[in-house]
Amino acid sequence: MVMGEEPKMVKEVKKDGEKTSPPWLEPLLTTKFFVQCKAHVDSHKRECNMYCLDCFNGALCSLCLSQDHHNHHTIQIRRSSYHDVIRAVEIQKVFDISRVQTYVINSARVVFLNPRPQPRPPKAAAASPCCLTCFRSLLDSFNFYCSLACKIAGTSNEDYCKTNGKKGKIDASDTESYSSSGHESGRSTVVESFNPSTPPPASVSYQTGPTKRRKGIPHRSSFGGLLLEV
Repeated sequence: MVMGEEPKMVKEVKKDGEKTSPPWLEPLLTTKFFVQCKAHVDSHKRECNMYCLDCFNGALCSLCLSQDHHNHHTIQIRRSSYHDVIRAVEIQKVFDISRVQTYVINSARVVFLNPRPQPRPPKAAAASPCCLTCFRSLLDSFNFYCSLACKIAGTSNEDYCKTNGKKGKIDASDTESYSSSGHESGRSTVVESFNPSTPPPASVSYQTGPTKRRKGIPHRSSFGGLLLEV
């Protein structure tokens, strides 16, 4: 990000007691990146993967930044599996990304700009944590959204959490879950404790009918038991 004077309404602002998104955010989410710059078609640096927070007038290439956006606040958009992402350390300087799921890609923690297409989730995954807006499965139970766009759509309604039984405020269980997550390991993990399972009792066979005595093995009588005729 190019440092300079802080642009107007970079962070969330309050309007009539309610939070509203910064003016550059929604245009950012609808911008198509990684296209060829029409103003610099002959340059090998014509790929548009930059965005100006002061002007928010579309995707820019590196030459556009050096010519028309000197000392402006800019961010770089990256790509993961054909989806636009931004580094968490970069976007969190200008926007609150709390409760948005982060992912580690190429050793960098990133967030997705928009929700990704997904097949219909199986019924077995219904109990797993999911995005409150698009219902995509999440890695961490303390997060509510899978992307920036889903957070904007979700927080625009103050009752967005009621349908899923969650509240907008952070409770104690969320705080404990967050503190137990493996952020220092470079990937999102939730620490779980497993108690050793109790082995099932040995099966015992109970006889309900009368006890049958096993028949003995027959033995031949000894010679001493024979009667001799004189």
